[in-house]
Amino acid sequence: MSTRILKNLTMLTLVVGLALATTLVSANGQSTSLVTANIPFDFIVGNKTLPSGKYTVNSATRDGQGMRITSRAGKSSAIVLTLDVAEKSKKRIARMVFHRYGQQYFLAEVWSGDSYGRQLMESKGERNLRQELASNESKSDSVKSSYEVVEVVALVR
Repeated sequence: MSTRILKNLTMLTLVVGLALATTLVSANGQSTSLVTANIPFDFIVGNKTLPSGKYTVNSATRDGQGMRITSRAGKSSAIVLTLDVAEKSKKRIARMVFHRYGQQYFLAEVWSGDSYGRQLMESKGERNLRQELASNESKSDSVKSSYEVVEVVALVR
């Protein structure tokens, strides 16, 4: 009987320990920072176009995978799913990274100045533009200059 109690107590301790370790690991990769930036152009998040202006970015979900982008005026917002991304360079500045195709800007990454950031999943619209660009690339050299990575410096609060 006491062996069974000891076995159950050991199992309970292991389960609680594993749950605690999992919680600590998942919380470690998340930022509670509020990233703010003044975006000088209209941009696309998911399938929604947001007008130029001042924006704040913060976590929309407990696990940090959902990200909320809201205009400071509160008139425009979007929520998207993101992935963790590690900084490959030595850059340690808060910034928002956009992919520009012609005159269309797609929000691609958000960095809070740490060694990790959040990468947005590529939207169907961006994927279609990228494929169109790739198919036209062999036809004209001027098409190559229509894709650009644009970074906007942000503040962290």
